[in-house]
Amino acid sequence: MAATGKMGPLTELNRIIREGRVADYQSPNLALGMRPLKFATGSSHWEWPEQPPASLNPFGSIHGGYLAVFVDELLSTAIGSILEADEWAMTAEMKLSYLYVLHSGPLEGTARVLRRARQIAFVEAVVHQPGQEAAVMASSTWAISRV
Repeated sequence: MAATGKMGPLTELNRIIREGRVADYQSPNLALGMRPLKFATGSSHWEWPEQPPASLNPFGSIHGGYLAVFVDELLSTAIGSILEADEWAMTAEMKLSYLYVLHSGPLEGTARVLRRARQIAFVEAVVHQPGQEAAVMASSTWAISRV
């Protein structure tokens, strides 16, 4: 598939991530209040200062699915930072461990690429409240392809 086809927007998005241009990053999840703070080679750092009421479960804590969306943004931008111009990656596997309940309030998250081979990469992420220990830990495997 040529870069001028369906992969064109993804190629541009990965370039934005590689260049560390957080202000130019676009994702529908930004509407939830999630914000990238920094993209560096093999890593990303995000914040989620306030969660919308729809992201809370009936018990008043942040729904695990919304936390998974936050983690996916962390992981995808970390892997995007190391992809070549003609590469793209997709999640092959992701494991989340919810270590304790999170209630609405400021969250931070970081992700880093642990190892990258030609067609596979391993990435991890951690989410926590500022100044607190990890509340969510994630590991993922990414399949890497060429356009």
